[in-house]
Amino acid sequence: MKFLFKLSGLIDAFNGRVGLAIKWLILVAVLLSAGNAIARRVFHMGSTAFIEMQWYLFSGVFLLGAGYAFLKNVHVRIDFVSSRLSARTRSWIDIVGILVFLAPFCWLLIQLSWPLFLKAWYSGEMSQSAGGLIRWPVYLLLPLGMALLLLQSASELIKRIAFLRGLIPDPLAHGQEENASPEETQADNPPSEAR
Repeated sequence: MKFLFKLSGLIDAFNGRVGLAIKWLILVAVLLSAGNAIARRVFHMGSTAFIEMQWYLFSGVFLLGAGYAFLKNVHVRIDFVSSRLSARTRSWIDIVGILVFLAPFCWLLIQLSWPLFLKAWYSGEMSQSAGGLIRWPVYLLLPLGMALLLLQSASELIKRIAFLRGLIPDPLAHGQEENASPEETQADNPPSEAR
């Protein structure tokens, strides 16, 4: 299990660094958007390449940030339902969701998008708009983003299983232990000797 914990930590650290880099992509995208708007309105100048670059940057933020969102538990979740479940039940739901839905979905998208990237790479596909950019960088974002999400799902799977085995505290707690009564905490996290 030590190896799996170390692997999970490495994946978390990697996606954490990707998340920090994405924050800079957001800044660049906002500055580029503002610059494009000012150039169009004030100087009556426009650039297809800059507009497509905005599109590439926003795509990068959302696709490459999916693994980071999963790491930080800021992805879409039905809190109204999940907040009423025990930590063990939430972990079991996450395990099933990762194995049955998320991992196969990521793998399928990687399998389908990789050939599109390769085709654009080898052909040098360009935008159909005059002055547009090459297409392979934006095609590469989908398999990369799904690979990062797949890696993070493996890390989250390791953490959920470790929690169920009593090896770590609830990875989804985020301060819930402070508000829970000792009886609730004990029911959610029975001592490992009792297992």
